[in-house]
Amino acid sequence: MTAAGEGRPAWHLVFMGVSGSGKSTVARLAHERLDWAFAEGDDFHSEESIRKMSEGRPLTDGDRIPWLGRLAAWTRDQDDAGRSTIVSCSALRRAYRDVLRTGGEHTYFVHLTGDKGMILERMAAREHFMPPEMLESQIATLEHLEPDEQGLTVDVDDPPEQVVDRVLAELGFD
Repeated sequence: MTAAGEGRPAWHLVFMGVSGSGKSTVARLAHERLDWAFAEGDDFHSEESIRKMSEGRPLTDGDRIPWLGRLAAWTRDQDDAGRSTIVSCSALRRAYRDVLRTGGEHTYFVHLTGDKGMILERMAAREHFMPPEMLESQIATLEHLEPDEQGLTVDVDDPPEQVVDRVLAELGFD
């Protein structure tokens, strides 16, 4: 499948936010609904970066930029083939989103945000290499979407299915 409608160019939805915000869950639900190519951002990390995060050490830009470059290259390959994509990726800083935007002209960010306590509960309840202690460094790194960036911010207090409904309705993909 290329895009949601006839004549539409390939779109690239990046579900972004801090760890535990529900990026992977919501992105996978959107993937099921739209049947667009899907990439889980965590799958593009180097083994060294995963080890660092597992040990509670925040990544540096030197760790993140190659990772983001791999995600942008994947998106670019899909874009060149005319396929729309869905990516889950923290994309915490504008500079990181700038790298991801090189993957395709129609890259759109969906910033998932919510109560810190709820996010900590989610992180504590799951099996993931990112320990809950890392949330503070993620929040400190986060730069919210700026007015000139294509995207929207969605509160994740509602169930993931409703979050996907809102996002797809907002974008006209429902």
